[in-house]
Amino acid sequence: MDWMEQLQPIMPAEMRGTVVQTVGITVAAAGFPAPVGAVAEIERQGSAPLRAEVVGFKNDLTLLFPYGDRLGVRRGNLVRLARTVRWLRVGPGLLGRVVNAEGLAVDGKPQPLLTDRVYYDAAPPHPCSRPRIDEPLPTGVRVIDGLLTCGKGQRLGIFSAAGVGKSVLLGMLAKYTAADVNVIALIGERGREVNDFLERDLGPQGLAKSVVVVATSNEPAVLRVQAAMAAAAVAEYFRDQGKDVLLLMDSLTRFALAQREIGLAAGEPPTTKGYTPSVFALLPRLVERAGRSSAGAITGFYTVLVEGDDPNEPVADAVRGLLDGHIWLSRKLAGKGHFPAVDVTASLSRLMPDIVSREHNQAALRLRELLAAYRDHEDLISIGAYHRGSNLLVDAAMNLRQETDQFLRQDMSEHAEFSRTLAGLRNLVEHIAGTSPTASPSPESQGQGKALARSGPPAANNMANNTRLSGR
Repeated sequence: MDWMEQLQPIMPAEMRGTVVQTVGITVAAAGFPAPVGAVAEIERQGSAPLRAEVVGFKNDLTLLFPYGDRLGVRRGNLVRLARTVRWLRVGPGLLGRVVNAEGLAVDGKPQPLLTDRVYYDAAPPHPCSRPRIDEPLPTGVRVIDGLLTCGKGQRLGIFSAAGVGKSVLLGMLAKYTAADVNVIALIGERGREVNDFLERDLGPQGLAKSVVVVATSNEPAVLRVQAAMAAAAVAEYFRDQGKDVLLLMDSLTRFALAQREIGLAAGEPPTTKGYTPSVFALLPRLVERAGRSSAGAITGFYTVLVEGDDPNEPVADAVRGLLDGHIWLSRKLAGKGHFPAVDVTASLSRLMPDIVSREHNQAALRLRELLAAYRDHEDLISIGAYHRGSNLLVDAAMNLRQETDQFLRQDMSEHAEFSRTLAGLRNLVEHIAGTSPTASPSPESQGQGKALARSGPPAANNMANNTRLSGR
């Protein structure tokens, strides 16, 4: 951001008002026509000034949402404009650091020296200027790289209920990804979980190339929303430096809840499940900031908490239509000790067919078909009511159940290289094609088996060639 951009939105005169009342959790000021998004300071007797953000207007009053406790605020307190627009200090010194929503380090180390500035609410790249997504981004997680391959600049949602392993999966993505920089936003997390994530899930290896933005659940809603915007702004900064950036946001649901709190306080009418219209207006503005540009790429993984395991609750339903794919974590799989608990049959990467080889895509489809067949007959198999020979695909799924589980499971300390993932997927498909049926197969099944058997060695050669050519 150059100095002309910084000067244009600044108001040239000092602006002051006075507190006249409190409305819910907001403070109303008279004689203070500051713009929405401006930052003000409310003076308090015997205490430091209270910072607040302008969130709306009502009649002749300006509504401010405080950044902290309103203790000590009284009628007649002076309100002073501190900043017309919100900007954030950024720079390479952020790598390896943990910062709050205002960009200040909270990891106990000295504040980093940051020379550049960016806006919190930057506009996303113009749609006509976005290059096509045509290259995979290896994540180091086998089930994602093999069956839900993600492209550089793609946006994927991780949908799950609480306690199904999404934080562990995010830590694996941050540690093992091929991206140059990670930007991790922990929005509305419990304070205890922040250090757990940093030390257990992320570790020194992942933190070294990461910027972690934290706003815990006890912080005001404006700071939780601002933390998500700060993470997007930091990711944009590194993208504009020509880096491949991985943006991990946990969670988009808590971001929506914080915006709902702000909207209700500002007088917006509630809609479905109490969510205000501004929530559904702000969600696309946030996620559209990820993607490819002419300089670099931001690949986004956004977690979504599914209340009561309901996939059609308002936030999950809205987000699913905004993203380029979804990964569902299953409580049933997690209960069996199957981690990552990814339900492959309910998950989808919309760009996978465009960014992988034909052989890789066909192998993934064949394995998904096997998993779906086993899922559809799992109840019959578990009670012994299924008779082998009734369905050749189910027979193959039962014969290869152990091998399939070994491929889909991965310990959090294991890094799955992309080339090994492709080789493992190819071997599984070869086993499927070579599984001996217990009954005579139908002509259609014979044709599928021969085609898959013929495609085995070429698939290996093509996937290996693609891996070498793309530098993976």
